[in-house]
Amino acid sequence: MSRMFDKLESIENRYEEISHKLSDPSVISDTNQYTKLMKEFSDLTEVVTKYREYKKHTRDVADAKEMLEEKHDKEMRELLEEELETSKASLEKTIHELKILLMPKDPNDDKNVIIEIRGGAGGDEAALFSAVLFRMYTRYAEVQGWTTEILDENATEIGGFKEVVFSIEGKGAYSRLKYESGVHRVQRVPSTESSGRIHTSTVTVAVLPEVEDVDVEINPNDLQIDTYRASGAGGQHINKTSSAIRITHIPSGIVVTCQDQRSQHKNKDKAMKVLRSKLYEIAQNEVTSEYAENRKSQVGTGDRSERIRTYNYPQRRVTDHRIGLTLYKIDEVLQGDIQEIVDALITHDQAQRLSGQEG
Repeated sequence: MSRMFDKLESIENRYEEISHKLSDPSVISDTNQYTKLMKEFSDLTEVVTKYREYKKHTRDVADAKEMLEEKHDKEMRELLEEELETSKASLEKTIHELKILLMPKDPNDDKNVIIEIRGGAGGDEAALFSAVLFRMYTRYAEVQGWTTEILDENATEIGGFKEVVFSIEGKGAYSRLKYESGVHRVQRVPSTESSGRIHTSTVTVAVLPEVEDVDVEINPNDLQIDTYRASGAGGQHINKTSSAIRITHIPSGIVVTCQDQRSQHKNKDKAMKVLRSKLYEIAQNEVTSEYAENRKSQVGTGDRSERIRTYNYPQRRVTDHRIGLTLYKIDEVLQGDIQEIVDALITHDQAQRLSGQEG
């Protein structure tokens, strides 16, 4: 514990140092240095604020104990004891929050995301539910003030998606959506089912951090780039020019397509964005494979083949199997109200990582 507070003291000293530098005219006139220091200052603010809160609660506990050593009537003594217990509880809560803030952060947490949704078992029903999940995520993004953009889609004639790939841009997007990777199962009565029998279908969701050129080096000689005409639902051509792009990364065998834009150049840029994220994910998985056993006990970003959630329409139930959370508000969830699920997953993951550190 003493090491933790030594670290916090060091962080607060650095915070004060940066604060003084930011008012120095020579630093203000140096745009690069000023921007770098502002980012560091911003990154440290939450920890320092919480540490100062801890110091306040520590003083409150000490003051209450000191006052209790003096002579008081019964009523005053009860008030002081109550105040001491409240201060102790606040102090304990703040220490826990500081431990979480000091945990190593996922370097991808602040990144934008690329989400791939693919229909699995269930044919048309799976494709229709892919569209439902697409709407759920885009509405959640809208509430957060994030922006979404379709990168590629393979729509069906009945309004579903065999596959849809889209980006979400916004602060902390990956930190909140990374737990959505995996198999999502839906149980409902299809509109085409006359007997009212419940069908079970699955949809696979993959959430990738969007990465820049500097994060992944791609040799142009490793790429095979093909152009073709974009097509709409059912395969009909919707573009008379060959603006759609298919990029094959030969060493890995990854194939990425993009046909959403009329411009071949824009489609290529978007396809490269997806390819970079896929290659980055492969590289990350290789680095973390040695911790695979440990990650199985955590929520993490999950294995794509793992069934993570069930949406049961008849019971209005949504169940996240990883943390045993069940909510009876399927309509609200599918309209984008997933914050309760997101918060529960983050809290569970933090608790697992914290127990791993303390163990």
